[in-house]
Amino acid sequence: MLMGVDILVAVKADIEAIYELQKLAFIQEAELYNNFKITPLTESMVAVENDFKELTVFKAVQNGRIIGSIRVAAPVNSTSVIYKLIVHPGYQNRSIGREVMLKVENLYPSGTRFELWTGHKSEKNISFYEKLGYKKYGEKTIGANPTLICLEKWT
Repeated sequence: MLMGVDILVAVKADIEAIYELQKLAFIQEAELYNNFKITPLTESMVAVENDFKELTVFKAVQNGRIIGSIRVAAPVNSTSVIYKLIVHPGYQNRSIGREVMLKVENLYPSGTRFELWTGHKSEKNISFYEKLGYKKYGEKTIGANPTLICLEKWT
């Protein structure tokens, strides 16, 4: 565990902070693709509120400030889908994302398959996930978003 960073289940009172963090964190992706209509930047706060109803949302907190977040779907047929791992740009490259991912993976039983998607030009993200043991297994495109690389990992 990183010193001074707690990884906790987020609560409804965290919705606005996570929504704002999402907008801030995904600007880099939008710039990479020269596309500011990617879903994380265009979805409403209501969509984030809905995620709190349908998914488990975690937050990384340091000194009372949310600096990271991730959303995870409960396993269906042993597969749990991971959505929107975000870390505040000022806190990136400090292993926060790694710790969040490992915490989430360790909450589920051995034999769980984790699935996630990241943009095809997001080489830094792809490398990050591969270092955690994720393997590419496909691609998909959704609307105006960039082509997504699908990755999976069995625990």
